[in-house]
Amino acid sequence: MIGVPTIRELIVEGRIDTVIVAFPDLQGRPVGKRVTGRFFLDHVLEHGFEACDYLLAVDVDLNPQPGYRFANWDAGFGDVCAVVDTTTLRVIPWLEGTAMVICDLVDDEGQPIAVSPRQILRRQIARAAAHGLEVRCATELEFFLFQESFAEASAKGWRDMHPHSSTLADYQLLQTSRDEFVIRRIRNEMLDAGIPIEFSKGEAGRGQHEINVTYGEALEVADRHLVFKNGVKEIADQCGRAATFMAKWSMDEAGSSCHLHASLWGLGSGEPLMWDGADPEGLSPVARRFLAGAVHGARQLAWMWAPYVNSYRRYVPGSWAPTAAVWGVDNRTCGFRVIGEGPGKRVECRIPGADVNPYLALAALIAAGLWGIDHDTELPPVYQGNAYEATDIPRVPTTLVEAIVEFESSEVALEAFGEDVHFHLLNTARQEWARANEVVTDWELARNFERI
Repeated sequence: MIGVPTIRELIVEGRIDTVIVAFPDLQGRPVGKRVTGRFFLDHVLEHGFEACDYLLAVDVDLNPQPGYRFANWDAGFGDVCAVVDTTTLRVIPWLEGTAMVICDLVDDEGQPIAVSPRQILRRQIARAAAHGLEVRCATELEFFLFQESFAEASAKGWRDMHPHSSTLADYQLLQTSRDEFVIRRIRNEMLDAGIPIEFSKGEAGRGQHEINVTYGEALEVADRHLVFKNGVKEIADQCGRAATFMAKWSMDEAGSSCHLHASLWGLGSGEPLMWDGADPEGLSPVARRFLAGAVHGARQLAWMWAPYVNSYRRYVPGSWAPTAAVWGVDNRTCGFRVIGEGPGKRVECRIPGADVNPYLALAALIAAGLWGIDHDTELPPVYQGNAYEATDIPRVPTTLVEAIVEFESSEVALEAFGEDVHFHLLNTARQEWARANEVVTDWELARNFERI
């Protein structure tokens, strides 16, 4: 990370000529503008920039969607102001002469835009702070690397794709050595961008990788995720390769997850609050209530961890993706896995896929955990054994429709986010389902064209 004096020096010396000013959209992608260095210093740094509010009311294809109160055709799709958060300034090594800064959205009176993803997460961080808590998190992203470039993949209709390895690469060093010309660039250039990479490894699919980033404060982690995910695709593209963060790109392969790690610390004191050696599972009372809330809210908030039709292809028994909304101690068949000891004690939410918006995903986990604290929710008994085979436990929703129904009636979401934000997110989910129903799939044609 760099500060204002450093970016000013880099621009004046001509080493930085372009500054990307960006904010996350509802899909968790960076959107914004490229600004000349001098104009950034003279205007944007202090005053921000304007952007159309439709960016918080569009689908993946940037088509404005109906049903939103915040932004719509009747209101004329006006502007919001993106205000620079100088703590997020960083150089982007894979783009020549380029720096980047992430912005918060405000209205013409300077008030935060409540439905913007960064503000949704900020509100949950503030709610935790009111309890004297800091939530430290990590997002553990997986992705697939392909031999084709993005242009080649598009030209062939994303069919007959060739993963970067022909065999499973999980922890395999020979296989992943063949990918190092891409993965090494990602590791090193992310470090140079101020993203603290720990390690990379092959994952359980052909051409699948995981690159781990050090944990941190929730908003910082979401910002890192935003830059990392976009940067992986940009670096892969420069190498003539394609990378996808789809939750399930093929039913013949493992899904790609985004496990969320969360732990509680004393606000200001930095005291770790999760561990209690006297507890059978090593959980402190506040940790037990936080986890209880997460389990209670798992079905209600599942859409925030699985926002697309494709997201639900991942929940296959025995696939490493959880199907059970229960918790266990170091049990990967459960939706929530408790791991670590002492200061490293934490909860891993295994439900989200790699397609999540990190701001919404972390906001959901914090919101559910705070529900447990606020309502003194009792933690269900620890699950032991293979949760895939259990018949008497709550399950992760299996379709987008089921998740929408749960989210619509969610007491956790309404209390945590408020009616306006809940309505905005619910409409986003509904419109995604509506768009899915406008398409005849290849599977339907192959199954029904001749046979019915």
